[in-house]
Amino acid sequence: MASIATSGRSLSRADQWLGAADSALRTLAASTPGAASKPTPARTLPPLTQAEQQLSGALMRVNHVGEVCAQALYQAQALTARDPALRAHCEAAAREEADHLSWTHQRLVELQAHRSLLNPLWYAGAFGIGWVAGLAGDRISLGFIVETERQVEAHLAGHNEQLPAADDASRAIVQQMKDDEARHADDARHAGGVALPWPVRTAMRLAARVMTATAHRI
Repeated sequence: MASIATSGRSLSRADQWLGAADSALRTLAASTPGAASKPTPARTLPPLTQAEQQLSGALMRVNHVGEVCAQALYQAQALTARDPALRAHCEAAAREEADHLSWTHQRLVELQAHRSLLNPLWYAGAFGIGWVAGLAGDRISLGFIVETERQVEAHLAGHNEQLPAADDASRAIVQQMKDDEARHADDARHAGGVALPWPVRTAMRLAARVMTATAHRI
């Protein structure tokens, strides 16, 4: 499992690590809005009050952090995958999550809200967690994807309810992200992901709550 078939050739482990490093830099850099492979689902930009704009900005900052973490998790799991099919799944999901990253960044710019100042810390922590999950074995790694995406799906459903009623732009982005995360979870489960023990699931929820509460403000 030490290579990835791409464009007719196999990438060495060094190439894989260079690719992961490039992904990290792109994720943490202030990327230009509009870099997504698919256009943002936000079709209109409704006027918001200052209070509504601040609330939407805080919620979208949390969602942006989630996408930073998603890039780190999938990169780490792709590097540790034993089965080329799992590696391909992680890489494909990471590309789709990169669209989410771009959409949320663009919406933050529109809302005049800043990205989390702790993004490098979030990325490093998520990469470490993904690395451990990957080393535990492919089926556990797939199970980790299932649980992560299910928790993210529930988190996004909550944001849909918390967003200001007038903010259809942010809500459209969140809804599309929610649909994509549900599909990622289904794909990982069908690929053989196993259910994680409840202590692990609980720890994941607690870690997510810490991240969400912190990113809402910082």
